[in-house]
Parts: sequence; C-alpha cells; structure tokens
Amino acid sequence: MLWRFFFKCDRISVVLDFEDFCFLLMAIQPRCCVDGLLKSCVERGRYIEMGKIYIVMYHYVRELTHSRYPRIKGMDIRLFRRQIDYLTQNFSVVTMEQVMEAASGGGRLPERSMLLTFDDAYMDHYTYVLPILEEYGIQGSFFIPGKTFTTHQLLDVNKVHFILASADENRLLEDILERMDHYRGAEFDYPSNKELFREYAVPNRFDNEKVIFVKRMLQTALPERVRNRISSDLFEKYVGVTEEQLAYELYMTFDQLMTMKRHGMYIGVHGYDHYWLGELEQQQMQEDILKGLEVMAPFIDRKRWVMNYPYGSYNEEVLKYVRKEGACLGLTTKVGSADLRMDERLELPRFDCNDFPPKSEHYLEIG
Repeated sequence: MLWRFFFKCDRISVVLDFEDFCFLLMAIQPRCCVDGLLKSCVERGRYIEMGKIYIVMYHYVRELTHSRYPRIKGMDIRLFRRQIDYLTQNFSVVTMEQVMEAASGGGRLPERSMLLTFDDAYMDHYTYVLPILEEYGIQGSFFIPGKTFTTHQLLDVNKVHFILASADENRLLEDILERMDHYRGAEFDYPSNKELFREYAVPNRFDNEKVIFVKRMLQTALPERVRNRISSDLFEKYVGVTEEQLAYELYMTFDQLMTMKRHGMYIGVHGYDHYWLGELEQQQMQEDILKGLEVMAPFIDRKRWVMNYPYGSYNEEVLKYVRKEGACLGLTTKVGSADLRMDERLELPRFDCNDFPPKSEHYLEIG
C-alpha cells in the first residue's frame, strides 16, 4: 500500500509519502510544537517538489494535414501551439542549463518544472518549433544524431516511419515476412518468422503488434545488412521519393543547427547513426558515441554534455562509457517525472508529448 500524508499550514498544502514523513519524524526534536512539525513538513514538501521535473519528448511537429505524409505519427503545429500555451500556463518551463545546475547541487528548480526535448534533428524543429518557442520566451533542447547533417543520409528509423506512413500495414507485413524468408539461410541466419513475431510483436501504448513487429525487424532484430536491404527496397516501393531527397528535406543543416544554438536553444547528443546502443557490441557502441561526439563538437561542451539514448536503448556499458566521456545527464524513454534527488542522473525518464493536453491528461495518471 502507498501511504500519503497531507498537511496544511499557513494556507499551504503538501503531500508527503511514508518515507519522507518518517524522515521528518526522526528530524523533529521532542520539544517542537505541532505547528513547528507542520511547518517542517511544508518545507520538506517544498524541497521534494524542487527536485521534481517533467521532461517532455517531441519528434515530428508539422502541418500534418497539408503534409505529403499526413499519416506520419507527429504533432500538428496547431496542437503544438495550444500545448505550449497550456504548458507555459501550468508549469515552469526551465532551461537545460538550469537542470544541469540543479542536478549538480548548485541550484534548485522552481515548482512544477518542465523541460522540453526534441529528438532527431528534424527540419520541423527549425521551421515550426523555434519560432513558437521564441514567441513564448522559452528554451527547447534538441538532440542530434550526427549522421543527419554530416552525410545527409536517411536514418533507418526514418525509413521505417515513412514506409509505415505510406503503406497499408497488412500488405507491408506480408512484404517483410516474404523478404525475411528470401534472405534467411544462404547468407544470413536468424530465427523463423513465427518465432520472431512471437518475441517482438508486443504492442505498446502507441503502436499495435503489427506496427511494432515491422519497427523491430527493420530497426534492430534482423542483421544490419538484411534490414538495410529490406528497408531500402520497401522505401523505394512505397514512399515515392529517393532516400537522398527525403534526407535533405527532413533534417536540419549545420548552419541551421548553429542558428538554433545562437538563439539560445540547447543542443545535445543522440549518437551518430541512431543505433539501439544497448544492443550493440561494446566496440561498435563506443565507436558510434565517439563519432557522434566528434561531429557534435561545435555545439557541445565536451566536458559537460547531455546524452539522449536513441530508442531509449542503453545498458550498464553504455552508462559507463558516456559517463567517462563527460555526460552529466542522460535522457531515456522510461515514462514518468524525473526526481533529481533520487533518480540516476544518466537515466532520467520522460513523458511523451501525447501525455499532455490538448492530446490527453495521462501525465496526471502516471505522476
């Protein structure tokens, strides 16, 4: 059972859990009066709130209705504006620098702190997000896979997104299973389609089992050369433009990233190739992170930077390596609010933008 203790003092209300209540009881001297106990509870409650922060994750933000790919899973720009209006009225939107300072013990965050994060270096962020953030006088933190602006190649994650946005999921599933059978055996060895479907076709709160299966096969489960062949084949069949053309349309350039930085936005690290870092061999994992750090050098402080794990994939080796290379914070895809007093600094949870109005109020249920 989760015990909660409610106190009201000087017109201020506070809720403490059992652990914090016990902490207070042990700290209070016998001679303290009841009023002193209540005031101490209030101060303790304020301190608890000071360490809590809601970190929100965004990806595509665009005019979906008029987009070439209206089925892409993103937030329409009109809803984004309404959401930012809601967030600025109901939370204290803070900068990444404030969070870094608070995490290191050098400062406190305001109550109901919120940090806005944007993944994958999309042109959407420059065209639509930046002007709105500047209009509201708030900062966003943007996490960049190094490959997006250095080689202008389409990331596997985006190949899959645009294939899914262009194809019927049932027909797409048939195509993938057929190609998996084609490549299995002579050159590549991997489990049967039935075994893989049983293991990976697990729905989550945003995707059904078929969509999850397609994503996992083309993102991580199959050997890299197989999934590259299959995804390129399906991209050509369904999407209607070349990978090179979409890459140039989709991602920010070096100069645009510099402009974002000059306008006060925070720029962080999202690997180089947008790999599932926790699934890689140690050497490949380290090479990807190091390559990402090298190309991101103009945008980051190499001794104090923030890591955002692609797909939320990491393990102890990843944590150990990014810590050694100077990461002071790490962002995951675990769902919930972050507590800078209690959470591991390199494993901070985030909410999805769909957890907040006008999309939903799931953040109230999750806490």
